[in-house]
Amino acid sequence: MTDVLASFLSSHKARFEDYLASRLTDYSQDIGQTPQAQAFIDALAYSSLAGGKRIRAMLVYMAANACQADNAPTAAMTDTAAAAIELVHCYSLIHDDLPAMDDDDLRRGKPSCHVQFGEANAILAGDALQTLAFELLANEGDGKAELRIGLVRELSRASGANGMVGGQAIDLAVVNQNISYDELVNMHALKTGALIDAATHMGCLCAGGNSEQAKALRHYAQAIGLAFQVQDDILDIEGSSEQTGKPQGTDIAANKPTYPAIMGLSEAKAKAQSLCDEALEALTDFGANADPLRSLATYIIQRSV
Repeated sequence: MTDVLASFLSSHKARFEDYLASRLTDYSQDIGQTPQAQAFIDALAYSSLAGGKRIRAMLVYMAANACQADNAPTAAMTDTAAAAIELVHCYSLIHDDLPAMDDDDLRRGKPSCHVQFGEANAILAGDALQTLAFELLANEGDGKAELRIGLVRELSRASGANGMVGGQAIDLAVVNQNISYDELVNMHALKTGALIDAATHMGCLCAGGNSEQAKALRHYAQAIGLAFQVQDDILDIEGSSEQTGKPQGTDIAANKPTYPAIMGLSEAKAKAQSLCDEALEALTDFGANADPLRSLATYIIQRSV
């Protein structure tokens, strides 16, 4: 990780974690008075406050920063947008790990939510985190109605049938099937790439970015979104459970199509590098404010977690 990326994360991640924790506390305050709901309340915090890379949330801040004329702190609405997209991501991980989906017992080095709290509480916790995301966009921050509508539109598009959920449906359907490279790219553009794309666009919206900046950031996000998935597939072969926080070889064991399986491991690594180069090219017209985005693109294909 470069000094530029480390510095940006240091100055934004603690701020984000504090914001998310405070909003989750407020959200669960009423139902938290009911002892019978304690396992459900614990599941909310367990899955959303467990740390992780927070890449989608940080992308909101990075994109907002890139669209501004200086390095001044972004508006409060950026905190809200970052929390909303991370909550949707957390809900998706809870549901992805369920026995009916990917059936993973380990997440971020700990038992998955359904293992820790039971399947029913895991499903309900995922549902609650998803609705909280949109509640925050409607009520929190300093954004005007037009901005709020734009953020809701972007996140709902990216997380629904034409985005993350649709990609997951395809992912489940292609187990034990041979699919083409283009079909695999399309699946991951929906399942993984859509939320990453939304993160950069939501940051651009919060900063009042122009149409050219928005277009360039979408190109960047599409490239790193695919690179992220290619690297995930590589780590499924070369990584370890201690590093990644999830079982090694789960995709291979489940007979899921992966980039190394279709292209070969060396070609998959070359593809990841090519996508990184494409992402960097998309940022050509941005100044030094976009350096965290540049550093992130490199980190994505070099990470071991």
